[in-house]
Amino acid sequence: MPSNGPRPDHMKIIDLSARIDAAAWEANPITHEVMSPAEGARHMAEGMREHFGVDFDPSVLPDGELLSLDTLTLTTHTGTHVDAPSHYGSRAAYGVPRHIDQMPLEWFLAPGVVLDVSEEPVGAVGAGRLAEEFERIGRAPAPGEIVLLRTGADALAGTPAYFTDFTGLDGPAVELLLDLGVRVIGTDAFSLDAPFGHMIAEFQRTGDRRVLWPAHLVGRRREYCQIENLANLDLLPAPTGFTVSCLPVKLVGAGAGWTRAVALVDS
Repeated sequence: MPSNGPRPDHMKIIDLSARIDAAAWEANPITHEVMSPAEGARHMAEGMREHFGVDFDPSVLPDGELLSLDTLTLTTHTGTHVDAPSHYGSRAAYGVPRHIDQMPLEWFLAPGVVLDVSEEPVGAVGAGRLAEEFERIGRAPAPGEIVLLRTGADALAGTPAYFTDFTGLDGPAVELLLDLGVRVIGTDAFSLDAPFGHMIAEFQRTGDRRVLWPAHLVGRRREYCQIENLANLDLLPAPTGFTVSCLPVKLVGAGAGWTRAVALVDS
């Protein structure tokens, strides 16, 4: 029976996810412990003896090995991840903020639109700059589409500069996208807000609290999700015409979940 959907051999998959690498520099370091296959065999034998009273000699296994096991210690905001509304605060104007396991999966498999602000300086761009980008690509995002902000910061991933040298969105820019019906906004930078140091300096200069984490704090008034630490947005062949898949890991009660974000392009 013929299929009405795109066939896998007619589809190109572009990886939009950053690496999770314990050897790279991270603000919150990653611990990666590896139990080798030989250690896994001994671990299994010890567990069988302790829990079931069964003696098993792992040397009878091929090469005395069974299975490896990786144990990682990291935050849910390490690597490419989706922020849930509960990440933005414990209370919201619209009710109790949902955790990542409670979000509709339909939000995270949808047509994508990439907006290029890679020439902008460190700081945050506003609604006017996004409107200019809508004009350049020929249209504004449609309701339900996933907007991806290309800043170029992914080139700095794994270095301290990744956390200090990037462009974010201010509050009105996020409001504009939400007004258009966008529910998921992604960025290839560390945060959808401006860098921490930039925001603090602006607050100290102006005394204006609105410059402190405005993109995140919009989520206390309006429900939406962010994807942070994306990569390879420069590989997308056009600003539109692709589907984004960024299904988050189902972590119960968590404010974020990792995702293997990809773009699906009909070749």
